[in-house]
Amino acid sequence: MNLTEILNNRYSAKEFDATKKISDADFQQIKDVLRLSPSSVNLQPWHFLIADTQDGKERIAKGTQGFFKFNTPKVLDASHVIVIAARTDADDDYMNSILEQEDQDGRFAAQEFKDQMHGGRMLFANIHRYDLKDLPHWMEKQVYLNMGALLLGAAALGIDACPMEGVDVKALDEEFSLREKGFTALAVVSLGYRKDSDFNAKLPKSRFSEEIVITQL
Repeated sequence: MNLTEILNNRYSAKEFDATKKISDADFQQIKDVLRLSPSSVNLQPWHFLIADTQDGKERIAKGTQGFFKFNTPKVLDASHVIVIAARTDADDDYMNSILEQEDQDGRFAAQEFKDQMHGGRMLFANIHRYDLKDLPHWMEKQVYLNMGALLLGAAALGIDACPMEGVDVKALDEEFSLREKGFTALAVVSLGYRKDSDFNAKLPKSRFSEEIVITQL
């Protein structure tokens, strides 16, 4: 695998071929990327709504009505569409559920290591909750790490993607009762395969040079 080649070929698809579907095997790998993505102190403050049926995509497309209607075809024509949501809080019950899952998965050889992990996680969460007062924003940053992993993972599988913040997140929250469940929508990512007419596929990639963005120490 040539990562540089994959990154150069990856772009935000503007037109999806509605006749092409992602295979079950490839999409299982996409779901694995979502689940296994890194997050600070293993917080995993995310949830994903996935649609691959017309009915499901039409529900997500409710978030592209009005001002965001230019994104409606990117939802309806894609093979799969993902609503990416972040937790609105990390209460004690949730923090304990992470700890117990880690214990169940065999991460602690002794109780003292379990206690240390919990204490460290709570320390960082409380810095953001009480000192910096940016706990929701901190959790959203972890979710954006996940979205970056998703885009790279899809590209490695030869799957095109279009990440969209151009959606009505309140409409998505209401459509899927996300706030009542302790989440809020952040973005939508459509996945599938580009149309031959997609203008963006033919444009050269534009990035600042290595000399501008990297300082070698």
